[in-house]
Amino acid sequence: MNYYELKFKLEDEQDYRQDLLINELAGIGFDTFEEIEKGFSAFISESAYNAELLESVLQSYREMFVFSYEQIFIPQKNWNEVWESNFEPLEIKGQVYIRATFHEPKNTFPYEIVIDPKMAFGTGHHQTTTLMMEWLLETDLSNKKVLDMGCGTAILGILASKLGAAEIDAIDYDDVCYLSARENAELNKIQNLVAYCGSKEVIPNKLYDIILANINRNILLDQISRYSEVLTKGGLLFLSGFYEEDINVLVDECKMSNLEYVHHKKLNEWVAVKLVKL
Repeated sequence: MNYYELKFKLEDEQDYRQDLLINELAGIGFDTFEEIEKGFSAFISESAYNAELLESVLQSYREMFVFSYEQIFIPQKNWNEVWESNFEPLEIKGQVYIRATFHEPKNTFPYEIVIDPKMAFGTGHHQTTTLMMEWLLETDLSNKKVLDMGCGTAILGILASKLGAAEIDAIDYDDVCYLSARENAELNKIQNLVAYCGSKEVIPNKLYDIILANINRNILLDQISRYSEVLTKGGLLFLSGFYEEDINVLVDECKMSNLEYVHHKKLNEWVAVKLVKL
């Protein structure tokens, strides 16, 4: 299958609005995104590419922030080989070893996660995923009910299961991520993870002890009140996908839903925040 790659360069590479643009691009058929210096690359199949639709999306964002892009045509190639060349094993705090199916296992780590990323987010290499995994390693998950929002490959839900969680519900609006979550759970022999395709509207009406939401600032602001509704008193909420300067606005929104800030971690410009339900 032929693809187009659009390389976006931003005047301010820390502008959170790039996440909004990425979400918009995903909505019109772009199925893979990669971080590059001062921006990101977005990929779309030739059959799904619509130049007029793309321009209509980009026009509104040109009024919000400064960016440029370069369009590159990519002839058909073996995308599995592309993933293999780009996906290196990852180690988290000497405790978690994340690898793909084509990497050799390492039995020296307490927890090993095998991920077949395909076109889904969440190989652990992004700073926000690393931060969320660090929080999980510091949290007692024994017999806990966990909700993993914006689950991507379900890497966080899989780790939660390996750390002793009793039940994990993993939700992503992208059907590629939904299918990837199911496949990766099976690949890691995780039997207590249920994947759902959708957004906050498909969150089951039950209580969770821990909620993980690694998405972006604006989506989090829209969904925080729903998280609070399904989080048990004393339960923990972990948020990531944003920058340090975004913490205050998110914490203020959380306060209105009886969620109290505890602490946050930072890696480069990204952060992950821990909150508790009062």
